Amino acid sequence: MARRVILTALAAAAAAVTADGQVPAAWQTAAERTDYAATTSYDEVLRIVEGLVEAHGHTRWERFGTSEEGRPLPLLMLSDPAVSTPEQAHKLGRPVVFVMANIHAGEVEGKEAALILARRLAAGDLRSLLKRVVVLIAPIYNADGNEKVSVDNRTAQNGPVGGVGTRENAKGLDLNRDYVKLESAEARALVSLLSRWDPHVVVDLHTTNGSYHGYHLTYAPSLNPNADARLIAYTRERLLPAVQQAVQKKHGLRTYFYGNFASESGIARESPRVDPANPGDAVWRTFDHRPRFGNNYIGLRNRIAVLSEAYSYYDFPGRVRVTEVFVEEVLRAVAGDALGVTQLTARVDRETAAARSLSLGTDFRLAALPEPVEILVGDVAERVNPRSGKPMREMTEQAVPVRMKDYGVFEATATRPLPRGWLLPKAYVESGRLAAALERLRQHGVRLQEVVAEGQIDVERSVVVEYTRAERVFQGHREARLRARYEPAQLSVQAGAWYVPASQPLARLAFYLLEAESDDGFVTWNVISGDGLAPGEAFPVYRVTNLRALKVK
Repeated sequence: MARRVILTALAAAAAAVTADGQVPAAWQTAAERTDYAATTSYDEVLRIVEGLVEAHGHTRWERFGTSEEGRPLPLLMLSDPAVSTPEQAHKLGRPVVFVMANIHAGEVEGKEAALILARRLAAGDLRSLLKRVVVLIAPIYNADGNEKVSVDNRTAQNGPVGGVGTRENAKGLDLNRDYVKLESAEARALVSLLSRWDPHVVVDLHTTNGSYHGYHLTYAPSLNPNADARLIAYTRERLLPAVQQAVQKKHGLRTYFYGNFASESGIARESPRVDPANPGDAVWRTFDHRPRFGNNYIGLRNRIAVLSEAYSYYDFPGRVRVTEVFVEEVLRAVAGDALGVTQLTARVDRETAAARSLSLGTDFRLAALPEPVEILVGDVAERVNPRSGKPMREMTEQAVPVRMKDYGVFEATATRPLPRGWLLPKAYVESGRLAAALERLRQHGVRLQEVVAEGQIDVERSVVVEYTRAERVFQGHREARLRARYEPAQLSVQAGAWYVPASQPLARLAFYLLEAESDDGFVTWNVISGDGLAPGEAFPVYRVTNLRALKVK
């Protein structure tokens, strides 16, 4: 009965938002209610989500998974007309935009901004966008980490003074390093969501720290060159510049491609601060190309990825606001080019599945843009958090343009041609050697075909030349690399083996997961382990070069 009363109150509050533009306390986030001293709890998020659905006929929600500690993970679906299933969403022929927040539960502005945006889409000034795009919002992905609030988490961050949650989930895993290995309940649920709903655009909300730059928010597209070049170019050269201009012109906020200051010489900088009058050999450098990171993983699924990083030294209300307007302008830009977005992703899917002469990278290097660019150099001051007594860093007004190299892209340094597909022999699956790999492929949504008859097929065998493992444990693993030589061979295949065809939209992802020399695949994460990977041994996954004798269902 009490729950019904709460939902009724929230429904009334929603009506009030529509009527006079005011937001009653019952409808506000915890950040709004506390003058940005606190962040919204899991129960409060769920109450707002349920209230939106109760109040508005074109809003739905589902549980897309369950956290490690058993919390339902909510997904809001906002559309006009309403949709409850992926089939209904895609039947509308509109772009589906998925906004996810709180993957790192110490970076809370995405959660607050996503809830405010949901309210504006459901009951406010952004409602008309729902006739042009379908919006999915997962406001609290790392639900367990969100509840471990402490003033000792991310202490240098400029608020909220009441503390934030933890970066890791309940198992101590960084969910933004779990896209390949899928060891957390949350990551498996998220990848299942991506397979079911197949959003055209994914916006992932974070908070940065590190270098003292002059931007309120930085962003990145997919950085892995194995993603389709047209998707990367569209995001980098069209979508993000349009959003940058709109955020500056309409909201007066500065944004640019994500980076940190580094040294051209490669020597680590001792300070995050750069002197604008004497920058030395400072350069601007982005982060990483590997698909363990969400924006890079999304690109390998043939979808448009946008990473948002609010600047942690900007004050908390400002970070919520810049994240909110950044996502708003992404939604407006996608809505304004709805047909272009849907046609581009469909074309990339078709052409990836039909590709016969595609080479993809196994090793990569960071590269600079053709010409230096002006990067805004900022600075910070310190103030004391009144709750913890510890210093917080506070963005100053400094934003001085300094011309420097921008190492913002990656290029492949070693490539392999895409095979016709990959063969997982029956004996290796049944013995357990490839059982985990097979299960992970299913979880990623990669299409598999079972071999139904014996035969001799033409393959390329990867023979191990070198297998190494890192000394340091990272995310519970000693990361591995394998070097191989490749030789043609005839393979006797038994019924019950599994074939992974390259003629599918997720061929780029399958390549990254299965190739012996991949720098972030199943070898890296010990899904295919070192047993039997001594020099001279054949890698247990075979590259199929001719399909004539292969019989599958």
